Amino acid sequence: MNTPATSQSSLSLTQSQKTALISLLADDDPAVYKTIRQTLLNYGPGVVAWLRPYSFNRDPILRRRAQELMQFVERQEADNQFVAFCLNQTEGLDVEMGAWRLAQTQYPDINLAAYQALLDSFAAELRERLGHHPGVTSSLATINEYLFSELGFVGNEQNYYDPDNSYLNRVIDSRTGNPISLCLLYLVLAKRLQLPVVGIGLPGHFLCRYQSPIAEAYIDVFNRGRLLTKAECIHYLKQAGHGYLDDYLSPITPRRMLLRICANLHQIYLDLELPKEVSRFQRYIVALSK
Repeated sequence: MNTPATSQSSLSLTQSQKTALISLLADDDPAVYKTIRQTLLNYGPGVVAWLRPYSFNRDPILRRRAQELMQFVERQEADNQFVAFCLNQTEGLDVEMGAWRLAQTQYPDINLAAYQALLDSFAAELRERLGHHPGVTSSLATINEYLFSELGFVGNEQNYYDPDNSYLNRVIDSRTGNPISLCLLYLVLAKRLQLPVVGIGLPGHFLCRYQSPIAEAYIDVFNRGRLLTKAECIHYLKQAGHGYLDDYLSPITPRRMLLRICANLHQIYLDLELPKEVSRFQRYIVALSK
């Protein structure tokens, strides 16, 4: 998405003029609607505040069109903010914040504070339980029991290529995701718990790795947190026809992780033949590749 080519000043409009302009969104003539829609867009992001009262209007056409226009403007703003975030961050960017900004490009009205508070509550519950289960294997088993048995998170094998598997808010809502999004969830909780967990971007799959001076374990989050050894990861790579390179088991930077999420979505939207979505994800990939 791009910002409007022109941006008019709203200072010259009275409230009655704004009301009259917005009321024309419900006009039956498609040409009138198209003209009014573009006129409103030309006033920039501030038009959302004008439209919000009409998103509850009794007229179903006006209500629907006001809601659609609000979402378009908000997604446009979220799109620009995400691109700016990608361009201005280093390899060690805050991947959780990047994931939330990406989610807003599709779901601009999500309540970030509420989702972050929910993740904080997950971490607080785990922190209390981990205090009673020292040791790497026991700690990881405790995390897995909580996330996959109690909270019900699971890999979405039945609808693996659903775009919602890649948006963190939808992963939390539905308790389903793909390998990289579930690993993202695991990573943001591990960060809150100050655990040494990193992402491992295998070809065709994604894992987490717990590594300390005395222990190492690979975590297949998509498969309910199954613990793997390095030898088992190498066996998987060879069996899948990828061969083995040391880089395959090296930690992926947060920026590369966000890039991979965007690349996955780009391919999904390409397969779904959604050119507008493909185009915006091309922008994200270019921004993250710099």
